[in-house]
This record gives sequence, C-alpha cells and structure tokens, in this order.
Amino acid sequence: MRIAFAAAGFALAFCCLTGRAEAQFTMEQALDYPFANELAAAQDGGRIAWVRNLGGARNVWVAEAPSYKARQATDYPDDDGQEITQLTFSPDGRYLVYVRGGDHDANWPAEGDIAPDPNASPEERKVTIWSVPLKGGAPVRIAEGDEPALSNAGRLAFVVKDQVWTAPLSGKGKPELLFFDRGKDHDLKWSPDGKRLAFVSDRKDHSFIGVFTDKNSPLLFLAPSTHRDFSPRWSADGARIAFVRQPGIGGAPVPILKQTPNPWSIWVANAKDGSAHLVWKSPNTLLGSLPETAGGPNLFWAAGERLVFLADLDNWPHLYSVSSGGGKPELLTPGAYMVEHVAESRDGRTLVFDANTGSASGDFDRRHLFRVSVDGGRPAAITAGDGLEWAPVAADAGHVAYIAAGVSHPPGAAIVDLDGKERRDLIAADAPADFPGAQFTAPKPVSFKAADGVTAHGQLFDRAGAATPRPGVIFVHGGPPRQMLLGWHYMDYYSNAYAVNQYLAAHGFVVLSVNYR
Repeated sequence: MRIAFAAAGFALAFCCLTGRAEAQFTMEQALDYPFANELAAAQDGGRIAWVRNLGGARNVWVAEAPSYKARQATDYPDDDGQEITQLTFSPDGRYLVYVRGGDHDANWPAEGDIAPDPNASPEERKVTIWSVPLKGGAPVRIAEGDEPALSNAGRLAFVVKDQVWTAPLSGKGKPELLFFDRGKDHDLKWSPDGKRLAFVSDRKDHSFIGVFTDKNSPLLFLAPSTHRDFSPRWSADGARIAFVRQPGIGGAPVPILKQTPNPWSIWVANAKDGSAHLVWKSPNTLLGSLPETAGGPNLFWAAGERLVFLADLDNWPHLYSVSSGGGKPELLTPGAYMVEHVAESRDGRTLVFDANTGSASGDFDRRHLFRVSVDGGRPAAITAGDGLEWAPVAADAGHVAYIAAGVSHPPGAAIVDLDGKERRDLIAADAPADFPGAQFTAPKPVSFKAADGVTAHGQLFDRAGAATPRPGVIFVHGGPPRQMLLGWHYMDYYSNAYAVNQYLAAHGFVVLSVNYR
C-alpha cells in the first residue's frame, strides 16, 4: 500500500466547492501502480537490469540480448520498505550485485547508522550487499555495506561506515578492510585494468581524490589541496584521472538571503605521481555554478581524449565537450531545454540523454531521448510523441534501454534501437488488472503570467464532459528544482502525486499542478 504524500513538500488549495462527481475508481487502485527505476547495463553490453516496485514489493528484473526477454531475478514478496539500489553486473556476466536497504533518496540526514524500518521488524534492518546468479538461483548476502564497485577482474570493493572494504562475490569469505584512510571514503572507481581503486576522501571542509594500489604501497592523493575534489573518472589507458574541484568550505559566512556563485573546475591528474593540470574553469557567476540537476556535473572521459560535462552556462543545463588537455569547450546540446539523465555509448563516442524538448506540443513538460556525438554535431531524436522516456543506458552497441511512461502507462523498462526503431516495452502487462489507467485524463500544459510578469507553467487535469461548475484544486509540489510532467514522473514520490491528481480529476475536481518559477 503506497502513501500518497509526506507531511511536507506539497500543498492543496480548494476553491469553488460546488458540484460533485461519482467516483470512477478508488484511491487504492490509483496508487497500485508498478514503478521501475535503477536501470543498469553490463559493462560489456548485452545485459540490463532494473528494479520493479509492485504493491510495495521491490524486485530485480533482468533481460539479455538478443531477445531482451524480461524475467524476474529475485523474489521478495513483502511490502517491507527495503529499497533495492546500485545494480552492478560482474564482468564475467555470472552475477548481479545490488544493495538492499537504506534510504538513498532521502532529503534529510539518516538517524545515525539506523536504516529505515517502516514495518517495525523485531530485528534491526541493515544496509546489505547481495549477489544473485544470472543463470538462476537464490540471492546470496555478501556483507553489510553500501556503494559496491566491481573491477574488471571481479574484485568487489564497498563502503562500510565511510571506510572501504572488500569481500568475495560468493558471500562465503569474511569481509576485510581494503585499506585505512583518515577521511570518509566514497565514490569508488576501479581503473580499467582492475588493479587500482580511485576514491573520494572527505575531510569535512575539503576532500581529496585518493588512489589505492595494494597494501604494500602508500595511498596516492591527486594534487592535494584545501579544495573539495570529487567525481574521479579514469582515462581509457588508466594513466590519468579527471575530477571536479570546488573551493574548500570556510572563510566569510555566505549570506542566507542572497544568491552567491558556486564555482567549479575540471582537472586531470597523472595517476602515477599525482600531479595535475587545470582543464576548464567555470566563470564565477550564478550561471557558472555547479549544476544541481541529475548527476550534477555528469563528467565523462569519452573517446578521442574528450571530457564531457554538464553546465548551466546559458541558463540551461547543457552538455559540453572539451579536450583533456584543455581549451575552449564546445556546446553539444544548444537550445531552450534542459539535459537531465546522461549515459555514454559503448564506444565512448556518443552520449544518450533525456531532455524536455521535442517536436510534439507540450514536450517542455515531458522527457524524450536524444543522442549526440562527443565531437559535436546536431543532436538526433531517438524517441518522440506524447509519452515520456528517461534514464537511458547503453544496452549494447545498437540498443538503448530506458524507462518509459505515459498518461496512463506507469513507468516500466523499455528498449529501442539507437536510431529510434523497434521500440518496445520489456514487460507487456505492466499493471494490475484493476489498475484504472484507462480512465485517466490527459493533463494539458498551461502557462500564465504572475503579477511581476514572470511566466509560470503547470499542468491542468480537466476531465472532458464533466459538469460545471466544479471544485478546483491547486497542487504545489515539493521543490523548487522539481518539475511535474504531463504523465508519470521519474521519481516515485512525484508519481504518487500524479496518481492522486488523476484520482481527484476522476472524482469531480479540476486540478492545476503548478511548477515553481
């Protein structure tokens, strides 16, 4: 059973309370939708996995080339609030590693080291790492931990209480500390040959990029300073590491009621001696601030010695490409739209992303998939129409997997050729038999001027043929960075909100969902 809303982050305003309409479906039916997320692909291609939440029970599903026929890989039957995240394939294709438990999308700090337990279990819930054999079999608990990273050699590293540990994939060996570091370690990235591990060492007001080689070699820190360094990305030859740098925390207090720039830069370091050089530096302006959209800077080390990143330099989150040696970055995605979820192709020459643009009316409030070369050129549409598509991953050299939704179609895994052909859902019957999606009304994109002249946007749920006058509801979602869409949302919380708005529209209300300015 889903909970419609949290206590904060939304508001309902009622007006014109006249008229009444008979219910077409119940709130329980409206909220009983499947939700797919956490889509992931194997490093060598040909295998994808995702998490499907149906009735509160979360399970892992997988599909393999060439048919990409979906099948369930785990069997957790209960609505116990234990999320499944961070799906990772082993390099030999035998196992899928995942994390069970925790609250990885929380907007508030956790209660110390206590994991969420909405079912009031008599045993304390833990955040744990599991593996499931892809050829069939029961999942195996590997260890307590989070943030799993698998090397090309099949070596597993993960985080326990801010330190890096390792354990066998079989779950039969005893976990052990991989190395000691004085900081709080996260963001683990193995080198291409699987012999070295880059990580972020957080020291409160500053952070380092560290590199672990073995227990007989000292940790290497890349161009250590009082800055905050993060997002390490290895070059294909394993000789260099690109990373993002921001000023350290400290100095004069930042004014609370005044917007101030949050500058950042991209550096490349020698992975043997730690020396580094500046590749690109943002302007010290509000538009030059570190992006806050999905994936933040979205740093990729692409083919042709190109570094690709996301920035808001023209007031839109767009992709840019720059030489790893430095120089002027090239804008890859020009236009009045935002780039959100980004993935790299198998050969590193193409980026696939979703954006709120397209050829259909109202695409400003949708998401569609596009591709663009890291060398530049005009982006090409992969999907189009009145549906929504997001979170792409490169399934193999010629296919893109993604999450698809629509007005009545809840979020589910889908796949399409890189040129947009042969598009299909991976689970045909993606909702319970009594799910009322066919009775949903198509929301309409609307805009209106505020008193100061700024244009505000929203979606209007107005059931055709209904009697007037009717009661009205103004829905204001949490945010402000979020955007409600003309259909289901890529965040579970906002999909709940969408289902509730559909319920209200079916019960005689006109609903105006308003996005922030």
